[in-house]
Amino acid sequence: MIIDKTTFLNDYLSQSALNEDLYPVVKDICDTVKTSGDAALKSYNAKLDGVEIENLKIPYSDLETAYNNIDESLRDALNTSHDRIKAYQTSIKWSDKQGTEECYEMYHPLERVGVYVPGGKASYPSTVLMTVTLAKVAGVSDITVVTPPQKNGLPDVVLAACYIAGVDNVFQVGGAQSIAALAYGTETIPKVDKIVGPGNQYVAYAKKYLYGQVGIDQIAGPSEIALIIDETADLNAITYDVFAQAEHDEMARTFVISENREVLEHLESTIQQRLRTVERQPIVAASLKNNHFLIAVANKNEASDVMNQIAPEHASIQTVNPQEYLNKVRYVGALFLGYYSPEVIGDYVAGPSHVLPTNQTARFTNGLSVNDFLTRHSVINLTESTFNNIETAARTLAHQEALYNHEQSIKVRTTKE
Repeated sequence: MIIDKTTFLNDYLSQSALNEDLYPVVKDICDTVKTSGDAALKSYNAKLDGVEIENLKIPYSDLETAYNNIDESLRDALNTSHDRIKAYQTSIKWSDKQGTEECYEMYHPLERVGVYVPGGKASYPSTVLMTVTLAKVAGVSDITVVTPPQKNGLPDVVLAACYIAGVDNVFQVGGAQSIAALAYGTETIPKVDKIVGPGNQYVAYAKKYLYGQVGIDQIAGPSEIALIIDETADLNAITYDVFAQAEHDEMARTFVISENREVLEHLESTIQQRLRTVERQPIVAASLKNNHFLIAVANKNEASDVMNQIAPEHASIQTVNPQEYLNKVRYVGALFLGYYSPEVIGDYVAGPSHVLPTNQTARFTNGLSVNDFLTRHSVINLTESTFNNIETAARTLAHQEALYNHEQSIKVRTTKE
């Protein structure tokens, strides 16, 4: 069904992407891990994932073995992705002493980082590369990956990606319990300074609960894409852009915006026709049934406004002149312009990380980058001349705030007449 801008926004902005009922469950899991450590992790592995594991840690030698075991073409693909990510992140890394000669910024890498890599319905070596590579470029010295255990062992392709990216530790534990383990530390899993990486609602709520005791990248909701299209768009390509997002899981959200209602009608017909035979059909169909929106707008300004209100994880502009939207679309995780920049290319090899804000949080935050693994502090190194020029203002403000020792700290350094 095609809806207009007002109807869509009235309905969409009132929805909640996360299930609040899970919060007390997640709190209990985190508290149990804090008190019981590895024993709790092994218990949750058996109870929640159906896998009993004695040794949570994967030996480092298994990473190299997995790298050598995978198909050569897959190994080349992983290396290509890694090289492009590394090159891009190196190009945007902040450098020391930005500012003036007397006041500037210094940057230092975090010491210990934890990375959550999803498992279960699919394996995600790309997430390893899109997180760990950034941390390595930043200079992080200790990187730990946690990922849900599998009955037949972790996939070689995930372990190979860990080897390529330079992971130090890999542990077979997932869900909220793995986030708690990284935040608190256990007998075998080291406590980290920051946790990054996408996950399900249990992972998201665990990050929310533990934030402040540990740094996090974001509290992620379902994956999402919003597209602006016109009559020049290739509807077959757009259909598979929609399917590609919908196949993540049943909660994935897809939005298509157009000034041309006929284009939306033709797209919906194409989607329904292709849906009968698409791969991963049950997941795609469930996502489209509950979380797929076709939005008709009056003009480019309305299209941009809807996009900015959705503030999607991924935004794709496939119109006759995508550049027209470059300064109109402001609040998105990543912006993909044109036919040859499909969102999927960003998932794997473009260079920017695919760990992006969801659930409207792009209105106030941004996607993961190398700079999220750096701390920053200011350096103030004033000359006597500068101090003498500004000390009166400082003393006046300190006096106004009745902080008299602040005032005196300035006064004792003031040049005597």
